[in-house]
Amino acid sequence: MIGRLRGVLVAKAPPWIMLEAGGVGYELEVPMSTLYDLPEQGREVTLFVHYAHKEDTVALYGFLREAERAQFRNLLRVSGVGARIALSVLSGTSVDEFARLVQAGDIGALTRVPGIGRKTAERIVVELRDRVATTGAVLPGSAAVPRDAQSEALTALQQLGYKPAEAQRLIRETRTPGDSAEILIRKALKAALGGGD
Repeated sequence: MIGRLRGVLVAKAPPWIMLEAGGVGYELEVPMSTLYDLPEQGREVTLFVHYAHKEDTVALYGFLREAERAQFRNLLRVSGVGARIALSVLSGTSVDEFARLVQAGDIGALTRVPGIGRKTAERIVVELRDRVATTGAVLPGSAAVPRDAQSEALTALQQLGYKPAEAQRLIRETRTPGDSAEILIRKALKAALGGGD
């Protein structure tokens, strides 16, 4: 099982990245919280990895911080929560903010995450209230501006479960000239979850 990878970041296509380690290119799906803090392409990075094996697929999920991987794994234990929803949670809230929402039983805020309905939010609160703890994590910074940041951000938001029209609206309402894809995604997710800029 793969627990950690260190290698050169060779590609970013949110929410996917490719990391070359030992001559092998590993494709990993990462939450936006990790994507925000990744170095420029061509630089070395170390990621904590969650290895998922199902009947017909193998998937790797990468995280810059152990606390994010732990939260991802906790979410996967909740009935009705899969990897896509777990990544959406990590993309839309920090580990600390998620812990605060769960401990406060804030069902309304949790249902604003794509893919989480009221029943799933209630299960998350009941099943994770004793497992989540604050870690001091903060919202990460941004990286360099890619060639077509808006298209990249739209694609990433749609892969996180937002409908195309909703993703376009969120980006249109929050973007400013020169924003990178990571910044556009972060602003859109904050706006969707009611956090503003």
